[in-house]
Amino acid sequence: MTLDVDPPEPPELETIDPNEYDDAQVVDDTDYRRDEIEDYLRDGAWEQAFEEWAERTDMDDATFEIVADLDLLERFDFFWDSYAERVGYHAPGLPEDWKHRDIHPDLDSWGTVSAINAGLTELGQEVCDVLKDEYIEWETEYEAPDDLPDFE
Repeated sequence: MTLDVDPPEPPELETIDPNEYDDAQVVDDTDYRRDEIEDYLRDGAWEQAFEEWAERTDMDDATFEIVADLDLLERFDFFWDSYAERVGYHAPGLPEDWKHRDIHPDLDSWGTVSAINAGLTELGQEVCDVLKDEYIEWETEYEAPDDLPDFE
């Protein structure tokens, strides 16, 4: 399926500790390099990833309209995980108690909620892949701990 919408503006990345998310864990103290990642997103990484994702997502136009109405794309977060040498991300999503919250008038089924949550996760991964493959050139400098044995 192809989603036929224009790529929205990339998200503005805020200073948040990724360990505060339920779906992310960063092992080491790190420079999350959000300013650089945000520049890459504005320089075309977001648009490229969004277009690639839109070509194969299961999300339809009506479901994407809910995503846009709820400003979910603006709540993405991307950060550098130096320990794993990867771009980490947090994808926004809809809560399990969406029915009780009356979040959106067109949100009426678990299928739609699942499509939104899965689609946003897939978009987040696509953005990470584009960033790592085509934009990020830095590598983390590894410093061995002082207590490693000397094998000479």
